[in-house]
Amino acid sequence: MSDLVTLLEVGGPVAALGGGAAYTRAKHPRVYWPTVGLPISTARLLGSYGSVMEACGLTVAPSRLRVLAVKATTRREVRPVPPRRGIIRPTSTGLRLRLRLAPGQEPADVAASAERLRHAWGVHAVYVTTVKPGLVELRLVGFDVLRNVRMPRKANAELLKVPVALREDATPFVRDYRTIPHQLTLGATLSGKSMYLRHLITGLARQPVALVGIDCKRGVELAPFASRLSALATDPDEAAELLPALVKEMEDRYDLIKARQGIAPGTPDEEITSDIWGLPDSERPVPIVLFVDEIAELFLVATKKDEERRDEMVTQLIRLAQLGRAAGIYLEVCGQRFGAELGKGATMLRAQLTGRVCHRVNDEASAKMALGDIAPEAVSAACAIAPELPGLAVAGDTSGGWSRIRTPYLSLGAAAEICRDAAHLVPDLPALKPFQPDTPVRPVESSAPAVQPRPVTD
Repeated sequence: MSDLVTLLEVGGPVAALGGGAAYTRAKHPRVYWPTVGLPISTARLLGSYGSVMEACGLTVAPSRLRVLAVKATTRREVRPVPPRRGIIRPTSTGLRLRLRLAPGQEPADVAASAERLRHAWGVHAVYVTTVKPGLVELRLVGFDVLRNVRMPRKANAELLKVPVALREDATPFVRDYRTIPHQLTLGATLSGKSMYLRHLITGLARQPVALVGIDCKRGVELAPFASRLSALATDPDEAAELLPALVKEMEDRYDLIKARQGIAPGTPDEEITSDIWGLPDSERPVPIVLFVDEIAELFLVATKKDEERRDEMVTQLIRLAQLGRAAGIYLEVCGQRFGAELGKGATMLRAQLTGRVCHRVNDEASAKMALGDIAPEAVSAACAIAPELPGLAVAGDTSGGWSRIRTPYLSLGAAAEICRDAAHLVPDLPALKPFQPDTPVRPVESSAPAVQPRPVTD
């Protein structure tokens, strides 16, 4: 009987702690990691670092000087030398440490062993980045950060930089228009493409930027943000009038740059520019970001007249994509499919869109349209996105790099409220005034007085 009581006294709390830890790990990984996962993974890393590196083939033969020193001072066996490890820096989602590579090693050797390191140290994933020649950083992620997305607090937005999603290595995915001026975003219905667009618009709404929208689905996607838009076209006919106005604005900005390039003798080099960012602040025009939702609607035609209008609009979009960066005009093109079957000019326009984001699509051909020409190995990752994970996408660019990202949830009402609060930031662009959407004036709510008046009595 006493043995049973002792077993209950000792085993009961142990079982409760184990069960609580397992439940927390499954349901609340952000709580489990700093309390349990971080100490365990750190102990594993410190205790098995040398043996794990040797098992992964990341060690090299020691130098002659080291061999002589070890034989002269001790009788220990001279073992292969692993990469020199830096300080372990814990984070809210994992660990970070830097490795000084031994002579003859390269970052690809460490990256090839990332999966082995993940299992050896009991973490969710291991990512390798090059800091400088001979120095790499290991980012150990303790849990699946894409299951319940929380953006880092330090992901502050700058001009034309919007932290719009979270990468699978727990770093923010920043949409930088200065670096990648134009982007193509594909995704099937309910894939999270609209959520991605909301974060982009709300992030730019707080900045001194002109936002222009073309939404040929009668404005159902972009109309809620009309209070912050400088122009909005809700059908192909309106788009056919808006695009020439944007092209004319681009040409006027090029004239402004050319006027600045009227180089006089003695002009300082820093005052010679080839884009608007080299102009003085007082002369620089406001940047313009054009959002095109459901690009296929601009390509669809029913009559010969529609075909002529389509060719004209596509030509203007191609001109904006080719020349708009220097004039401070950037494109964000969205759709479900985008390929040569849309019609003349589709492939040429896609070639100008440097950035690519592919959400869940209905077929492999759509993923190849988005990623096949820049990162072929990312196509299979895009096709593996499950319908139960809206907002999950694969982001790539023409450098060949790609990563999985996921956008946090943002309701349509909250996004529209942000745009209404930022309505005073709509810049004054005379060329776009005829296309500025009408927004109803919000009624001023009259609050009841804190003290109710009392009638005067005799």
